[in-house]
Amino acid sequence: MTVESTAARKPRRSAGTKSAASKSAASKRAGAAGKSPGAKPGEPELVQLLTPEGERVPDATYDKYVADITPEELRGLYRDMVLSRRFDAEATSLQRQGELGLWASMLGQEAAQIGSGRATRDDDYVFPTYREHGVAWCRGVDPTNLLGMFRGVNNGGWDPNGNNFHLYTIVIGSQTLHATGYAMGVAKDGADSAVIAYFGDGASSQGDVLEAFNFGAVYNAPVVFFCQNNQWAISEPTERQMRVPLYQRAQGFGFPGVRVDGNDVLASLAVTRWALERARSGEGPTLVEAFTYRMGAHTTSDDPTKYRADEEREAWEAKDPILRLRTYLEAQNHADEAFFAELETESETLGKRVRDAVRAMPDPDNLAIFENVYADGHALVDEERAQFAAYQASFVDEGGK
Repeated sequence: MTVESTAARKPRRSAGTKSAASKSAASKRAGAAGKSPGAKPGEPELVQLLTPEGERVPDATYDKYVADITPEELRGLYRDMVLSRRFDAEATSLQRQGELGLWASMLGQEAAQIGSGRATRDDDYVFPTYREHGVAWCRGVDPTNLLGMFRGVNNGGWDPNGNNFHLYTIVIGSQTLHATGYAMGVAKDGADSAVIAYFGDGASSQGDVLEAFNFGAVYNAPVVFFCQNNQWAISEPTERQMRVPLYQRAQGFGFPGVRVDGNDVLASLAVTRWALERARSGEGPTLVEAFTYRMGAHTTSDDPTKYRADEEREAWEAKDPILRLRTYLEAQNHADEAFFAELETESETLGKRVRDAVRAMPDPDNLAIFENVYADGHALVDEERAQFAAYQASFVDEGGK
């Protein structure tokens, strides 16, 4: 699989059986982000520095946060997105081959994750959900370590304090409270570092997230709430979750919110740098809504063709974050064919390393689910363990396989 094929990888087409009303709603979501009530005619509806066509557009507020970016750093952002997409594609394939129990793809969200991840400093602390594979890449976590949990052989596989990157959190939204508490501790210690918490549009409706907003505001915690609004909470579209643009929720808690083009890596980098700077200087929390799109399934157990229209997906494919940066690099003569060829080779090497690493992992212990249910054991659990062990043994053939 080449870099080009991974960069342009598309999810399976649906049968196209959506109703007219469904297609109309899809078109609305796939278009502009939706004007905020205070926006003046002609003003951008979200922060954007790089258009889907790869054209650089000025922004009076955020340009200064990427003014010093070099061609080498731009190539680095492109490399980050391509390699994290390749890793994600390999993990999806490995799950389909039975090597992983489940996988949550980040396809389409590379710019939001790489841009925000590269905005952090080494001493900042990151609290992810379970889809932040690109952020993990930026924090120096070996991508193969991400796969152990999805294979069922460990709880993460990395030391959170080694990279200031917390273990993946499966409970929806709970990490925002952890991040806020950690940020409050950072402030009490007098450190000038910041904390960033990742979550999705679906999680924004969870009570834990709203409590985190309130605590963060009241205690002026140095935390950035980074929401990747990928338009769908599994099968629920955003219009069934909220009446106003998501970033405006911050107003009710007394801190600023901003919507950024989540498919624009430059804008994601600039806005996150701004928000982290606010946090470090004692100005409190910020809500960043990265307006993006989940190109694939919620997880590999989900079939998005059951609830999403073709037109919506196709509109977002035209906004692919990797292709738009490549267009810009080529137009500005910041990258040549040798660079792209070398990256393709690196991509192939990464893919092989990921496949080899997963296949070298042990099989999960199917009986481990019965451990630690009760502190002192329980007769019913013991009985269930024995029954399940007998069931598993029934699959062993006469040859012992």
